[in-house]
Amino acid sequence: MKNIIKQISARQILDSRGNPTIETTIYTEKNIKAKASVPSGASVGKYEAKELRDNNKNYYRGKSVLKAVQNVNDCINKLLVGADVIDIYNIDKIMIEADGTYDKSNLGANAILSVSLAAARCASKTLNVPLFRYIGGINAVHMPIPFINILNGGVHANNDIDFQEFMIVPYGFESYTEAMIAANNVFFSLKDVLEEIGYSISVGDEGGFAPELETNEEAIRILMTAIEKAGYNFEQIKIAIDAASSEFYDEGMYELTSESRYMTSEEMSDYIKDITCKYPIISIEDGMAQDDFSGWKNLTDNLSKEIMLVGDDLMATNPLRIRECIKEKTANSVLIKPNQIGTLTETIKAVQIAKEARYKTIISHRSGETEDTFISDLAVGLNTGFIKTGSLCRSERTVKYNRLFEIESMLKDNAIYSF
Repeated sequence: MKNIIKQISARQILDSRGNPTIETTIYTEKNIKAKASVPSGASVGKYEAKELRDNNKNYYRGKSVLKAVQNVNDCINKLLVGADVIDIYNIDKIMIEADGTYDKSNLGANAILSVSLAAARCASKTLNVPLFRYIGGINAVHMPIPFINILNGGVHANNDIDFQEFMIVPYGFESYTEAMIAANNVFFSLKDVLEEIGYSISVGDEGGFAPELETNEEAIRILMTAIEKAGYNFEQIKIAIDAASSEFYDEGMYELTSESRYMTSEEMSDYIKDITCKYPIISIEDGMAQDDFSGWKNLTDNLSKEIMLVGDDLMATNPLRIRECIKEKTANSVLIKPNQIGTLTETIKAVQIAKEARYKTIISHRSGETEDTFISDLAVGLNTGFIKTGSLCRSERTVKYNRLFEIESMLKDNAIYSF
C-alpha cells in the first residue's frame, strides 16, 4: 500500500514579528499527519523566489497571505491528493510545473515551500525515522557549528549600525553542547558589558542586543570584550559578520552612515579586508552588494584563503546562481535559506552543488521566524557544517537550538562537531 496523500490543508498564522505567514498540514490515508510553517525575511534579496502576499492595506497592513493559503487548499491540494508522500522529488516537481514561473510568483514560494516541508516531515513519520535521518540517511551525523547573532544592526534593529549581524562562532569545542554552554556564557557576558557601559539591552528581530553603538568596529570590540570576560579566547570563539551590503549600496557607492563614509566598491573591499586583519573574524556574509560582481571578485581574490566569504543575496539559494558564482570563482561559502528557492529538493540541490565545489554551506533562518524546527534537522541531514538561527533568546530561535540538543542526544557518540 502506498503512502497516499489524502488531504492538504493550510491556514494563516503569525510569525515572530507579528506578520502573517502560512502553515500547512498534510494528511495521509494511513492516518499520519505532519505540518510545517515558513518564515519571512526583512532583508530580502532581489533574486529570491517570491512570497505571495495579499497587499490589502486594510488587512494586516497588506501582509496577509490568504491567497497563498487558498492556493494550497485549492490548487495544490487537487494536484497532490493521491500522490505518494514519500516521493518528495515528485511532489516538488508537480508544484514547480504547476506554478510555471521562474520565481514561483504564481502559486507563491511560501505556499509551495510549506507543502514541500510538510510532505518531508510526513514522510519521515510514515517511515518512522527522525526527519534528519529521512533527509540524510546514515551519513547524517555532523552537528552544525552555530553562527549566533548576539548584536543586531541594519534592518534588524532600530539603531544606526550599518552591518546587520554581529555573531559569535563557538567552534573550538568538543561537542555542540559544550559550544552552546560557551555561547550562553558570552551572551550574558555581553549583557553585563552593555549594562556597565550604559547601553540599552533591548533586543532586535533575531534576539540579539540592539544598542545605539557609534560604529561597526565598536560592535566588534564589544563582542571581543564579552568573549574575554566570559573566560574564552579567540581560538575557541571567533566573530562572524553579516554586512548585508545591498541594504546600503546605491548607484555604485556604499554608504556607512554610522561612520559618515561613502565608499567605492574597491574602498569597501579594502575596508572589509582591514577589519578582518584587525579582529578575530572568521566569516563575512554579503560583504559586497548582490549586483556588485567586480566588488565580489576583488573581495574573493583578496580574502578567500583567509576567511569564509558567504553569499546570501548574491546567490539566493538558487542552483543556477550558485553555479555561476562557482564558475566565476566568486565567494567561497553559500548561505542556504529554503524560502529563497521555495522547495526542499531545490534546497538540497543547492547544497550539493556548493559542496561539490568545496564551498562551505550554512543553513539559515529568517528574521521573521516561526516555531518550526525544520532547519535544525536540515542542517544535520545535509551535513552542512554550520547553522545560523539567531540569538539565545526569543523562543522562535531557541526552539531550533533545543532541537539540535535533542538530535545530538539521539546521535550519542556518533555525533561529530568540528570545523
